[in-house]
Amino acid sequence: MSDTDQNQQEKRKSMMMTEPISKIIPKMAVPTIVSFLITSIYNLADTYFVSSLGTNATAAVSVNASLDQIIMMAGSMLAVGANSFIARLLGARKEKQASRVLSTAFFLAIMFGAVVMVLGLTCMQPMVRLLGATDTCEQYSIQYATYVVLVAPFMAASFVMNQCLRAEGSAVLSMIGMGFGGILNCILDPIFIFGLNLGVAGASMATAISKLVSFSILFFPYLTHRSILRISLSRFQANRENLYQIISVGSSSMFRSGLAVVSGIVLNNIAGNISDSVLAGIGISNKIMMFPFGIILGFGAGFQPVAGFNWGAKRYDRVLESYRFSSRMALVGAAIMGVILGVFAHPVIHLFSETDPAVQSIGALCIRLQCLALPVHGWVAVVNMFCAGLGDVKGALLLSTSRQGSCFLPIVMPLAWIGGATGVASVQAVADVLSLVLAIPIMRRVMRMVQRTAAGCEEGQPPLTTAIGGE
Repeated sequence: MSDTDQNQQEKRKSMMMTEPISKIIPKMAVPTIVSFLITSIYNLADTYFVSSLGTNATAAVSVNASLDQIIMMAGSMLAVGANSFIARLLGARKEKQASRVLSTAFFLAIMFGAVVMVLGLTCMQPMVRLLGATDTCEQYSIQYATYVVLVAPFMAASFVMNQCLRAEGSAVLSMIGMGFGGILNCILDPIFIFGLNLGVAGASMATAISKLVSFSILFFPYLTHRSILRISLSRFQANRENLYQIISVGSSSMFRSGLAVVSGIVLNNIAGNISDSVLAGIGISNKIMMFPFGIILGFGAGFQPVAGFNWGAKRYDRVLESYRFSSRMALVGAAIMGVILGVFAHPVIHLFSETDPAVQSIGALCIRLQCLALPVHGWVAVVNMFCAGLGDVKGALLLSTSRQGSCFLPIVMPLAWIGGATGVASVQAVADVLSLVLAIPIMRRVMRMVQRTAAGCEEGQPPLTTAIGGE
């Protein structure tokens, strides 16, 4: 490692512990927010260009959103778990163990992605039907899924590298990796769909190529030793401690992704039974809502490693300050975004469906209802990230699985039965509000734990927990 690289790494560590919270969290969050927004743009790019092929083709893209969630399921578990553990290890100056954790998560993600690829290719038709494809959009769904499953190993590994670059304070490198792939997808979509006349399959090809490019860019700093951490097969160490720390915290993300798959499948099947227009409208609105959700999650991703790093370094004053700052920003920012997007919901939906009034009506309603609940979603997301950053497995798991699990699945059938298409459009907003029932008592418990730990250290007693293991 060169002296320049070592100095840069020391600056990153110093930044996490000394810069003002009001400066460091936005600095960490902005690149992540940008990468989330670009990801949202290229997800919408597929929908936008495919929408010109008809409502059935648009519905097929909506169905395959659940396929992305399946690939993300274990990849995000490993990524979020490794991110939290690595941030705490770096705060405790245990760089070697942090590199072992990264390598373990990276290669496990490759393995999981390979399993998804093989199963997807061998069971394609049953898979898309399970995801919610109707008779009229099944072939489109198969065309779109084919090339996406081929790059599943690289997508899963990219989640790990993306999160772990943030954990060491390299959020800009993370942004570049995810962002460039997103921009490339927007460029390739019209070329493949219309220029090469490949239709829905062209959109899938463009997405697959973009994912490969993102993987290559994210891997570059590890390959050239420009990162604090290292990836190598020799560092792969799937021992009990590493797996426990990764899976215990990351399981909240895995369950969240898994429940997102289940809820997406249930919602797709219910909406598809009503009409392809309702299926397309719900799918489009959910992808549009990825913009404010991406900003909220990106802000939380900037907050989480700051809280985790300072927790590991026993700077409990900064841990509490980071939570308070993030809560205020999430509530105010979510309210502003909700008002703006709610006002322009119908014109935005019209961009994706100019000829189908049913798609426009149900899509605009779904957006506006979710905008009303957006401040609640913003605060609950911060509490979730706080639990994950501090290694509070139970709290992170309960909150991460509430939005599309414990608060979603019990109400989806009753609301659909009572309100039909309107009920389907309101499910996510109602679930967001219900998640407060879990978030408030969890936050009170975590705050008491942090305050007791800080008080114990001030009195010279051993801390209650640092939520990290030894080397």
